[in-house]
Amino acid sequence: MSEPNITVYGAYWCPDCRRSKQFLGEHQIPYRWIDIEQDQAGEAYVVAKNGGKRIIPTIEFGDGTLLVEPSNAELAAKLGLKMTAERSHYDLIVVGGGPAGLTAALYAAREGIATLVIERAALGGQAAATERLDNMPGFAEGIEGARFADQLRQQAARFGVEMLQAQDVVDVHSHDNYHCVATADGSEYSARALLLATGSRYRRLGAPGENEFIGAGIHFCATCDGPFYKGLPVAGLGGGNSAAEESLFLASLTEKVTLLVRGDRLKASQIIQEKVLRHPKIEVRFNTEVVRFDGAGGKLKAVTIRDSQAASTEVIHPAGVFVFIGLTPNTGFLNPEQFRRDRWGFLITGHDLVHDGVRPRGFENREPGFLETSLPGIFAAGDVRAGSTKQVASATGEGATAALLVREYLKST
Repeated sequence: MSEPNITVYGAYWCPDCRRSKQFLGEHQIPYRWIDIEQDQAGEAYVVAKNGGKRIIPTIEFGDGTLLVEPSNAELAAKLGLKMTAERSHYDLIVVGGGPAGLTAALYAAREGIATLVIERAALGGQAAATERLDNMPGFAEGIEGARFADQLRQQAARFGVEMLQAQDVVDVHSHDNYHCVATADGSEYSARALLLATGSRYRRLGAPGENEFIGAGIHFCATCDGPFYKGLPVAGLGGGNSAAEESLFLASLTEKVTLLVRGDRLKASQIIQEKVLRHPKIEVRFNTEVVRFDGAGGKLKAVTIRDSQAASTEVIHPAGVFVFIGLTPNTGFLNPEQFRRDRWGFLITGHDLVHDGVRPRGFENREPGFLETSLPGIFAAGDVRAGSTKQVASATGEGATAALLVREYLKST
């Protein structure tokens, strides 16, 4: 990898520094971080460039220009990210540019459906941040997540899909036979159909050092990243079904799994609990929480943990840590009174909408489509949908299916 040509001068305690670093990370843009609390030369440079003032973040680019305390919009403009669409109306708007959204967009565009994709972060979604995809059909040797995402983006662009980045959708509403999306910059776009493919995000611990080592020792998907730790010791975090099941999978690959459980018992189903507790390669440590993550050379090296009962701390050295404390769907911008969700907040679609006999408005005289939400003409695919399997292969499949359903819906409107 070439040296990053962006340098961020800041400090750990600075919220605007964290925001800028998060923005660059979400868009897969490499940068060099200099903490001016630890680097006297860096502090002197910031003071000199800001007329004697210690203002952070100060961000220097490869062309020698600086941005001081930039907003996300200013960063996006400097990086050349497209944030405004060419038109105000489309046949289909896809909210979310991960595998489901981009696959749906390219399938729709191939059908001659004018399509706009709006993505708040990097095109490719969580797949782009995955070190390597080893279980994606068609790639016998696996493929880097970032490369897969870029190939998918290029393929969508080849079919004429228009794509916006660094643009938050803040509202979705409908009137007459149009659906509208409003973005954070005050723009509004309309379409005859919408696809919500905003995915979900892994819940994080919030412990110091966590953000610095995501993808470099800290992971959220055993199926995706477990194979990189064959024969090595790893740690898992969590006590529910997901943590237990993923720990069993990791145990089939690794030397040992240390499962750290914050409470005094597992919350997984009884059968899975018994399998975990009997497994010779899984050590379960109850009443244990992570205090901090530490590393060197950009890689995780140590985890400080605390036994809440003994009130003692300890440093362990797993090769990797897998966090399994749940998923949160990216649906905060949707009106909860309009979109039906399950108890975890994921969007309910298709037959499940009428399973209880209470039909959403607009479906009095027809059945909702397989991936259609409780608002007619608005579909959902991928990780944001209740019942999805949270895998890249299934997300792309749902994206393709959603595009075909949209095609049939557009024929009827």
